Amino acid sequence: MEYIKLEIPEIVLCKPKINTDDRGFVFESFKRDSLNDFLGYKVDFCQDNILYNNYGVIRALHTNSLNYAQSKLVSVLKGKILDVAVDFRIESPTFGKYVCVELSYENKQQLFLPRGFLHGFSVLSEDAIVNIKIDRYFTSGEGIGVRYDDQDLNIDWKIPEHLHILSNADRLLANFKDVSSPFHYNTKLY
Repeated sequence: MEYIKLEIPEIVLCKPKINTDDRGFVFESFKRDSLNDFLGYKVDFCQDNILYNNYGVIRALHTNSLNYAQSKLVSVLKGKILDVAVDFRIESPTFGKYVCVELSYENKQQLFLPRGFLHGFSVLSEDAIVNIKIDRYFTSGEGIGVRYDDQDLNIDWKIPEHLHILSNADRLLANFKDVSSPFHYNTKLY
């Protein structure tokens, strides 16, 4: 696995080495020790969530409160998505900046997001199956969210506006500047 730090260095693109032959292909999609060695700290994923969505779906920008924050490793089992990570750590030099990466079944790349980042994605293919590894179990009532169409963030989800499909809850989220972040840049989250 090749690990690449992106414009926000805590966000890591994971590119597997794919071995192909007449039968098909094989690759390591995750190796805990390898990722932890690269990161310099321990992430212990405890759950995989599988999401199926059709073209035009936008899953808005979410995280959890400080005591329930999750690191995530996002991959695509079918189709293609635009995966988005927004720095939500107060006093970070990249606070309010974001990284967008196209993840697909074809490229087999993954995106690692540590705690302290908002996460969302849009479905760019006819449909997509997304796998998200998390390192803490979900706890109801601890979610924090930001509007997908926040004008300050100005994220291009690569879906024409008239084709956006969102949950009612995501449509009602507040703007980035109106949401208090519980995360601080200098606070160790591990």
